[in-house]
Amino acid sequence: MATCNPLPEGKTVFLAIYAAVVAGIIFSTLVILSSVYTYSPAAGAGDGGDGKPLHGTSLFSSSSPPSTSSPPPSPSPIVTRTPKLQREPSDMFTRAIWDVPVDRKMPHLKSFLLTKEMVKHRAKDNIIIVTFGNHAFLDFILNWVKHLTELNIFNILVGAMDTKLLEALYWKGIPVFDMGSKMVPVDVGWGSAKFHKMGREKVLLINALLPFGYELLMCDTDMVWLKNPLPYFARFPEADMLTSSDQIRPTTTDDSLEVWQNVTTAYNIGIFHWRPTDAAKRLAKEWKDILLSDDQKWDQAGFNDLVHQVLGPSLEGESGLFYAYDGTLKLGLLPASIFCSGHTYFIQAMPQQLKLEPYAVHTTFQFAGSDGKRHRLREAMLFYDQPAYYDTPGGFLSFKPGIPASLLLDGPHTLQSHFSLVNYQLRQIRTALAVASLLNRTLVMPRLWCRFERMWFGHRGILEGTLTKQPFVCPMDHLFEIHTMLHSLSEEEFGPQIHFREYSFLQNPSVPKQVKESSLNVQLCDAHSKGCNISNETTSGGFIQFPRNSTEQMYMQVFSQHKNIKVLHFSSIANAFQGFSDEAREAKFRNRVKRYVGMWCCVENRDPGHIYYDMYWDEKPGWKPEPPRTTQDDHPPWD
Repeated sequence: MATCNPLPEGKTVFLAIYAAVVAGIIFSTLVILSSVYTYSPAAGAGDGGDGKPLHGTSLFSSSSPPSTSSPPPSPSPIVTRTPKLQREPSDMFTRAIWDVPVDRKMPHLKSFLLTKEMVKHRAKDNIIIVTFGNHAFLDFILNWVKHLTELNIFNILVGAMDTKLLEALYWKGIPVFDMGSKMVPVDVGWGSAKFHKMGREKVLLINALLPFGYELLMCDTDMVWLKNPLPYFARFPEADMLTSSDQIRPTTTDDSLEVWQNVTTAYNIGIFHWRPTDAAKRLAKEWKDILLSDDQKWDQAGFNDLVHQVLGPSLEGESGLFYAYDGTLKLGLLPASIFCSGHTYFIQAMPQQLKLEPYAVHTTFQFAGSDGKRHRLREAMLFYDQPAYYDTPGGFLSFKPGIPASLLLDGPHTLQSHFSLVNYQLRQIRTALAVASLLNRTLVMPRLWCRFERMWFGHRGILEGTLTKQPFVCPMDHLFEIHTMLHSLSEEEFGPQIHFREYSFLQNPSVPKQVKESSLNVQLCDAHSKGCNISNETTSGGFIQFPRNSTEQMYMQVFSQHKNIKVLHFSSIANAFQGFSDEAREAKFRNRVKRYVGMWCCVENRDPGHIYYDMYWDEKPGWKPEPPRTTQDDHPPWD
């Protein structure tokens, strides 16, 4: 029987060394493996990154993206994550939306080229949702993505038309691809040559995406999603395309597709859903060819020309679909009552009137360009702004507008009654602007009421066949030139800029608690009445009395003691201020606010038929809302 003999001394030493080496290798391997794991909410590549967005993530933190040669900014301190041991995805398109990159270097631009593999990573149920733009629309794009992710929709891609936007979106955790457009990163303005270039890029993008075989929901950035639309589109599996329209008169009162025979307006390409069918691909290609052959052709006009070549008949059944384009394309028109335009949502309030739940709103039918679009969304509390927007230095000033019921309700709705109502409000706003300027506060605009709506063509006050009620709460861009108020006037000539906020501002959940709870009510009183005196002390109810027709010195004396109060709320603003003591400042203020107001348009069958609003209408005895008699005397009141 063999016995176990001890090893020679040399072999013992060798085995000890060998064991130490093996142990070192195992330990090093564990360290290396652990380094590729991270505490992150990102979804793995297998589920397409469809993780729920992080509550508390700031959309606007680190708003200046790093250059390709610079490291990214540190994550915002208000970003909260639930620790979860998970492998960092190797591909940036498999990360969860809003999950910022952990690497410190911008990937090469070639990594952002649009590919089928990229779409595959982001698509869900064979559907991809796409928007695009340049850096001027960064806030619109972030807003668009935020609304979708709040609806738990993550099959999203954003096309960047310039490198500045691409980098900004990448560092914010937005799945972005390079369109190769080399677009300027500024707002190009509707109708310009660069605007038409953006339209052509959109059509090129559709032609690039459809061959990948995925359903495509293409959206403009100036719209927001209020409800998941994908189940709605799934109700019409036969459709090659579903598109929105500029229809403002309801053709149906439920959530059916529009009765296409009754739609008399353009089909709007701000929201449309494509299926990768042969008919859709043929349309996309011919649309592209038309636009590339004429750089002045508007993309929407080209689309309408093509699809209107053949209209009808309807498909069998009651789907609401019909044949269009070449007689083979199966098309459906999304109801404007729930896939809303700027008119059906902001003016008519069509969803509420028909007791329907809207899916989307597109900021069409508005004025003041992109500034007007932002403001309309802000009024509806549908726009996510930077935190500083909700808590600005200097604080805010608001007031309760007093409008007699007779101005709102009495008599017929005429041009005269409309201007009487508007002018009554303008006089109060003029005073509020002066007080806000004096106290260096941001004015919270009041809710505005109109009897007539603004349009860019002659009409009778309210567009016929619509559901617009009179009077109605009118968007600020109906009366004011918002873009002028924000950008256009020099302080040297017109005095200091007067900042403002939308009427719904103080009801917005984004306004911090410390702002809402820091308020002082200012009750105007007659200087000669009992108990009306200037006091620096607030009462137990959080209000003070303040004399009407006070001077600049009286304002500074009292309200300099309340600089730390976030919101001054005046119970009334009528006759609250005598005016600036310095004549030069008063003149600059008058010149500024005269340019703040816009014009009403338009009297039918009159050229010119529009009438300008006037901040100082009350200083012109006998003034009446009449259009100019000739083109020669058509000018703003401040000229």
